[in-house]
Amino acid sequence: MAKIFYESDCDLSLLDGKTVAIIGYGSQGHAHALNLKESGVKVIVGLYEGSKSWKKAEEQGFEVYTSAEAAKKADI
Repeated sequence: MAKIFYESDCDLSLLDGKTVAIIGYGSQGHAHALNLKESGVKVIVGLYEGSKSWKKAEEQGFEVYTSAEAAKKADI
C-alpha cells in the first residue's frame, strides 16, 4: 500500500538559506518552481539561451540563468 504524505510530514526548515534551481520551465518546472516559491523557498530557474520561457519566468518573479549557471549558483 502506498504511503500518502501531507504538508505536516515535511520540514521546510531544511531548505532555509538554500537556493533551489529548477531546470526547465515547462509544465512541470513551472509548477514545481511556483510551488516551492510560494512555500518560502528561494528558487532560481535554469534555461537554455533563447528559451521562450525565459521572459515568462522573469515575469513571474524568478531569477533566470542558463542551466549551467543555475546549477553552479544553487545548493540543490
